[in-house]
Order: sequence, then C-alpha cells, then structure tokens
Amino acid sequence: MQYWLMKSEPDETSIDDVLAAPDAIVPWVGVRNYQARNFMRDRMRIGDGVLFYHSSCARPGIAGVAEVASTPYPDPTQFDSRSPYFDPAATLEHPRWMLIDIWATKKTRLMTLPELREHPDLADMQVLRRGNRLSITPVTPAEWRCIMRELDVPT
Repeated sequence: MQYWLMKSEPDETSIDDVLAAPDAIVPWVGVRNYQARNFMRDRMRIGDGVLFYHSSCARPGIAGVAEVASTPYPDPTQFDSRSPYFDPAATLEHPRWMLIDIWATKKTRLMTLPELREHPDLADMQVLRRGNRLSITPVTPAEWRCIMRELDVPT
C-alpha cells in the first residue's frame, strides 16, 4: 500500500462535497500536470491511502482521509470544449489526461500547514518543500502514521 496527499480547492471540491456524493466517491478531474498524472496513471492503486488537502484557501491543510477507489481512466473534461480543463490536443483515441476515483472515508479536524511544519517527523514531507506546487504528492508510511496519530485516526 502507498500513501498520497491530494490537493483540492474547497470551493471546487471539498471533503464535505465528497462525503455528500453518492457512495462518497468522486472522480479526481482536472489534473493538468504530467508528474501528478503519472502518479495516478502509473503508481496509485485501489486502496492506497489519501490525505485530502484543502489548498488555495484561507486555511490550507489536511481536512480528511480518503482512499483510491478506481484504476485510472481518461479524464472526460479534456474532451469538453466548455470545460476549464479542455485540452484541444487530447483525443478519444489518445487521451492525455487520466484520473482516478477517490472515496472519502473520514472528515478530520483541519491539520493546517503551520501545524504540519511544527512536526520534526514531517520535515521532509514533499508538500512542505519550498516551491512545491504539485497537486498530488507521495507520503511516506512514517509521515502517514505521524499524521494519523495527530488526527486521532486509527491505522
């Protein structure tokens, strides 16, 4: 099993939105970074743990826990000319962008970015590195356990 941190802007898709969705599952649409796409396409597996992170908001941080709920498949927004995620170079025969479904398992208290920075065990966490802008980053098992302890979530 692997672990991931996935960023979402709460005004677009929040942990509450996912929990309110049928079966608490949503497709993770709109990823337009090749490295993040490759994580979904090549490395993420059903059952992998996900830290649901609210970004680009007044109080960014981990807002919930989720799991990868599907294998990768083409992101339909790349084909929709009305979508902000439209990609004119993508075709049905040769999609450029993939997505996975995410199943929200628990809303947690907000573990803010400053709080994450306070923990020595999280000092090397990719989301805390200067200049990191990736919407999906790997999380080590030790980082996962530390965060689960802090959020009082059984592992």
